[in-house]
Amino acid sequence: MTITYLSLGSNLGERAANLRAAISALPAANLNVRKVSPFYETEPVDYLDQPWFLNCAVEGETESLPIELLHSLREIETRLGSKKAFRKGPRILDIDILLFGDQSVNTPELQIPHPRMLARKFVLAPLAEIAPQAQHPSWPGNVRELLTRCNDPSTVRLVSEVA
Repeated sequence: MTITYLSLGSNLGERAANLRAAISALPAANLNVRKVSPFYETEPVDYLDQPWFLNCAVEGETESLPIELLHSLREIETRLGSKKAFRKGPRILDIDILLFGDQSVNTPELQIPHPRMLARKFVLAPLAEIAPQAQHPSWPGNVRELLTRCNDPSTVRLVSEVA
């Protein structure tokens, strides 16, 4: 079993319900959910003309290979009605693999650790709730340390203590 961390986000429809539905679907994707962070409301980054997001992080364990997990996560997104009209645009659901054990993956389809996660408070804040000491071999510190050094000026605020 490999410990993996995911980032989930939604900014269309019933955002909290979308996240909860995705979390409930993860076991069918061969991911045993161990921890779920509180939900955070977060300001859009990159493409700003869209609704704010709800984000959370999930810790799970899987026997799947990283690419198998990615395909299973894409199936969940599709099944729950998510369509990405354009890159970084609004969506019902977005699920990203942040970490997969201490593995590094760099293919056109999948990059692990997630290539922009260390520059995104909307990823680091929820992840710090469930895995503050997590650290990838390529990083200069653990999640909590990287969050305190993150220069992302976007607003990230706690919405609920319990997902």
